Amino acid sequence: MDRNLAILLSDAVAGHRIGEEDARALFGIRGRDLWKVVAAADEKREIVAGDAVTYVRNQNINVTNLCVNTCGFCGFSKKPGDEGIYFHNEATIREKAALAKSRKVSEICTVSGLHPAFTAQSYIEVYRWICESAPGVHLHASNPMEVAYAARRSGISTKEVLSAMKAAGLASMCGTAAEILVDSVREKICPQKIPTAEWIRIIKEAHNLGIPTTATIMYGHCESDADRARHLAILREIQDETHGFTEFVPLSFVHMNTPIYKAGLARAGATGREDGLMVAVARLFLDNFVNIQVSWVKEGIKMAQLGLLAGANDLGGTMYEESISKGAGATNTDYLDPAEMQRVAEDIGRPLRRRTTLYRPAE
Repeated sequence: MDRNLAILLSDAVAGHRIGEEDARALFGIRGRDLWKVVAAADEKREIVAGDAVTYVRNQNINVTNLCVNTCGFCGFSKKPGDEGIYFHNEATIREKAALAKSRKVSEICTVSGLHPAFTAQSYIEVYRWICESAPGVHLHASNPMEVAYAARRSGISTKEVLSAMKAAGLASMCGTAAEILVDSVREKICPQKIPTAEWIRIIKEAHNLGIPTTATIMYGHCESDADRARHLAILREIQDETHGFTEFVPLSFVHMNTPIYKAGLARAGATGREDGLMVAVARLFLDNFVNIQVSWVKEGIKMAQLGLLAGANDLGGTMYEESISKGAGATNTDYLDPAEMQRVAEDIGRPLRRRTTLYRPAE
């Protein structure tokens, strides 16, 4: 191992903040030095987050797949006239929420397409229906793109939208729609989505209103190592200021049914090397995050287990009814039994612990 790499990894494990250029260099590691990076990240995970592998018992409710946007990485959304469009009414949403409650989930997550008829009131009603039908269940919903869309459709500010959503029962917000927080990349993969600066502003507004959020990255398409490092640096800067992120969730690009892949504008997703390094570099660089999640939905359970050895401490949720990754071509995305999570955790010598959305021990 190069002496400079050894010093960098030692410093990161000891708690010294590493730079954006360091992160870029680590993303480019190849050969057996990869295992040195992974081992350092796992050591840092033990110091910061302990040995427990955590998970949340949750359920997704995707209200509609009809969407005004055309994101190149999305195989989920539909346009008017397409086959397979759905738009759940109040009765169906309430029924799904009640079913989730009966399954003893502690979290319901809902993010959907940007329906052409939606306004801020549409989101508020959906959240109220869910909370009334599943009392006591944490509502994890929306994202900065939905907030911006609701504000634009209703002629009010994003801060007003967030306040109204919180009053309707929103307990935490998804940090999705981030993709890559570099506008030159966003223009290629999601030109209709909000720019980086607006995503940052809305996330900060949520945090300042007492709405915690997750933080995500969607990688493995057409971004560079420098773009990934810039994205992580932005997240770290926000966390320094607000302390509002609950976790970091790397989302590996699922390519099969997506327009940018079919058009030859994106790679066929991240490699195993890249998946491992994304978790490891994030653990070493994001020194103000405790929790890093691996996505079994995006990567499959075997790569997710390796992610737990590369710096991650969380397996995400049981899910139920996942449809966004499935639309892009992922398989086996609907449900992960805690018994299988237990097997995965025990196989690497670590205990499994159920948590709440906000990472408190679940009853």
